[in-house]
Amino acid sequence: MILTGAQIREEVKQGAIIIDPFRPEQLNPNSYNYRLGDALRVAADGQPGFRVLPIPADGYVLQKGAFALANTFERIGSSRYAASLIGRSSIGRLGLFVQVSANLGHVNSIHRWTLELFAAHSVRIYAGLAIGQVSFWTSSGEIPFQKERYSAFDDPRPSLARPDESAS
Repeated sequence: MILTGAQIREEVKQGAIIIDPFRPEQLNPNSYNYRLGDALRVAADGQPGFRVLPIPADGYVLQKGAFALANTFERIGSSRYAASLIGRSSIGRLGLFVQVSANLGHVNSIHRWTLELFAAHSVRIYAGLAIGQVSFWTSSGEIPFQKERYSAFDDPRPSLARPDESAS
């Protein structure tokens, strides 16, 4: 079952959901608009790994066909609910895909989430841009505590599936 915006607000007040910083004006009927952090990991042209770049005040243009990793501005998560992060439809209509493959956040993962960005068209992005939405879902069954792999980090994290390329 998905939580409503009003329930998300209540769970944030009770401490069962962490959204830090939290701004009530970013609530939607069934989600919360998260913002883009201030750095990118951009795929290096023809090279393994990524270049880490700050997003300038005047924005950064992701060129058509570019892939980059970024992070959410907010720390987001819950010890009770699973989070699902997706792009906003207004951003998708600009040709920017957010969370290309991995939208499910596990219960107990509370951090700045790595975002997978792919530009179908050239698009300028800005730090602080409301780029996506997070919704929260109830879980059924025992919830083991784990803080490992990606959930241990706040910066945009490359894949751990290919360790030879992740350190760049």
